[in-house]
Amino acid sequence: MPVFVALLRAINVGGTGKLPMAELKALAEGLGFAEVSTYIQSGNLIFRDGGDPAEIAARLNAALGDRLGKAPGVFLRTPVELRAVLDGNPFAAMAPERVLVSFFGKPPGDDALHGFLAPDGEEAVVRGREIYVHYPIGSGRSKIRLPALKAGTARNINTVARLAELATGLEGP
Repeated sequence: MPVFVALLRAINVGGTGKLPMAELKALAEGLGFAEVSTYIQSGNLIFRDGGDPAEIAARLNAALGDRLGKAPGVFLRTPVELRAVLDGNPFAAMAPERVLVSFFGKPPGDDALHGFLAPDGEEAVVRGREIYVHYPIGSGRSKIRLPALKAGTARNINTVARLAELATGLEGP
C-alpha cells in the first residue's frame, strides 16, 4: 500500500484546532489507515492506504470536521512529492528554519502572489502546489501579507525534510 503524509491545516497545541496527536492517530486508524504515526504537534500524519488520494483527503477532512466542528483542510503528499518539494526549494541557500513551504490541494494559481507585501524583505515563490516563503527575520516576527497563504498550511524546511525521511522509511527498500 502506498505511503502518504497528510498535512493538516489549523491543527495546533492550544486554542482553536486543538487536537492531541494521540487522538489524531486513533482517528486515522479508525478510518482504516495502516501503520499510522504522527510527527510533532502541528498536524502531520504519516500512514499507508490503498485508496485514491483525493478520496483519502476528503474522508480524513470530513472525520476531522466531525471531531473539531469544522473541517480544517487536509493536504496529502507522497514521499516522492515531499522530496521534490525539498529539491525544488528556491531558498536552499537560506537557513532552513527561515523558509516555510505552504501546501495546497491544487496549484495556487497565477495570481497567488497578488497582494504580497514584504516589509521585512520576505521573498515568495510559487512552484506546483506549494508556495515557498523566505523570512529573513523569522516567520514569528514577520509582518508579511500574502492572502493566498490562508488557504494552505505551512511547514518549515526542517519539518518537510523530517516528514520526507519518515515517510520514505515507511516505504521501505
